[in-house]
Amino acid sequence: MALAAGRGPGEPRRVAYLYILPALLVFGLFVLVPLVRTAQFSLYEWNGLGASTWAGLSNYQDVFTEPQLRGAFVHALVLIVFYAVVPVTLGLLLAAAMSRALLRGMGFFRVVLFLPQVIPMVVVAIAWRQIYEPNGPLNDVLRFVGLDSLARPWLGDYTWALPSVGIVGTWVGTGLCLVLFLAGMSRIPRELYEAARLDGAGAFREFRAITLPSLRGEMAVALTLTVIAALKTFDLVYVMTSGGPGTETTVPSYQVYNNAFLLGRVGVATALAVVLTLLLFVATVLINRVGERGQR
Repeated sequence: MALAAGRGPGEPRRVAYLYILPALLVFGLFVLVPLVRTAQFSLYEWNGLGASTWAGLSNYQDVFTEPQLRGAFVHALVLIVFYAVVPVTLGLLLAAAMSRALLRGMGFFRVVLFLPQVIPMVVVAIAWRQIYEPNGPLNDVLRFVGLDSLARPWLGDYTWALPSVGIVGTWVGTGLCLVLFLAGMSRIPRELYEAARLDGAGAFREFRAITLPSLRGEMAVALTLTVIAALKTFDLVYVMTSGGPGTETTVPSYQVYNNAFLLGRVGVATALAVVLTLLLFVATVLINRVGERGQR
């Protein structure tokens, strides 16, 4: 009692600051300082070895005017469809179907569908690169069923290279979305579905009136994770196509690597990294704002 009485009104706040100060120091040292240094490098023209010269905002101008750099963002937007829109849609449909049907071995199905999330992305890229090879399993299956005209060098085709990479993102992201939505559906009271069925509601109406509104939080999380994965993807592109054929599969992260380490344009690379970081931040904020608004 005496100890408690001796504490001033600001003592709990000071104690809280002491607890979070080490975390703030680590965050500042390993996150804020590199961000500030990156922003500083983006204002200079530097090849990574010699002296740097002041460039102002010219590096940012290059990001938005050079066709290859601008095209990398267009490719990232295409990948968002495969990484985010399709997996969220498939995850919702699969979760709704699995929640209505009492299947034996549900835990096994969840593990199998979630498995791509725990496999290193480099391993995934190597495996799918072999699947897409001209004499790989995919073309062998197409030839076996008489669809020889559809067989092609998928990763070397100017039209199909980017969608081929995107399909891998769909394969990886669908399991994550499914597990999130199944966890969210387990919180929905079964009485709501029973009442809807008594009122004559069908499966689609149950899904639209009960399931979707109840999963807004999970959908926001799923979209945030998958959109971030789409915008910052690097390993799949690096291993599977190296940005080819031509520049048809280049993405912002790959262009950061290409300009910094292969072309010696560190200033342009860091400017591109800053723009990508801001884009990720804006996308995350917008998705969470929409999710929070839907839960009110």
